[in-house]
Amino acid sequence: MAPTSMAARRELGDELRRLRGDRRGAEVAAELGWSESKLSRIETARTGISEPDLERLLGVLGVPARDWPRLRDMAGRGRARVWWAPYRSSVADRYDEFVALEAEATAICEWEAQVIPGLLQTDEYAHAVIEVGADVQDADTVQRRTALRMARQSILTRDPSPLLCVVLDESALRREVGGRAVLRRQLQRLYDAADRPGVELRILPFAAGAHAALGEAFVVFEFGKRPPVVHSEDLVGGQLRTKPSEVQVYRDAFADLRSRALPPRASRELIARTGEHLLD
Repeated sequence: MAPTSMAARRELGDELRRLRGDRRGAEVAAELGWSESKLSRIETARTGISEPDLERLLGVLGVPARDWPRLRDMAGRGRARVWWAPYRSSVADRYDEFVALEAEATAICEWEAQVIPGLLQTDEYAHAVIEVGADVQDADTVQRRTALRMARQSILTRDPSPLLCVVLDESALRREVGGRAVLRRQLQRLYDAADRPGVELRILPFAAGAHAALGEAFVVFEFGKRPPVVHSEDLVGGQLRTKPSEVQVYRDAFADLRSRALPPRASRELIARTGEHLLD
């Protein structure tokens, strides 16, 4: 699979930061007539870089001419239009980064306590979740975000698809998001998804008691050649964590949750029983 534009942008940013060495960012930016924040956004992949700006930067950094074609190629790929570009106006920049990480991951480990994870939601369930968001102000935003969430699910049918490992609290099976009928159809979708190759779904039952992640929901993105990244959820879109010591805390918490949860077969049976009760 070819790297996404965000992956190429991060690769270029890492390389440019390495090439800057011990020189202060403020010093390099001043020599270019840029703000320090512009250079920082390029090095942290928050923005792409034009070819003229790249050439000026490489000149200031003293990069040998033989290395320029490779760096130009990275920059060109970093400027490419991503598939979710039509939806960008309806989401925050941090969510844009989340979608990029999700698209590049080789494995996704997700803990969710309140709602069904977005990659496994039905459109009507997703709509019900999104429309009560703290930052949602109009129906058009709800529709666009719902469409983006549904489009994200295509990663589960690509080849190769990422491994998706979900631990879901039992309470999410019983919270009537959108009403009983919507939840019943959502549980059927969840039941079917739990039997798909590449998907491991475990339910953490109420009887499991206290655990290592009572305070928040999170996702650990694993990559083949890059360090893992964690996204932890909050009311304004969440936070990305890349510091190795912090990432390890979340990986350990997920391992704890997974060990306490029901095995996949028993989890699927609990989903089925819960759905049957909604018919009463």
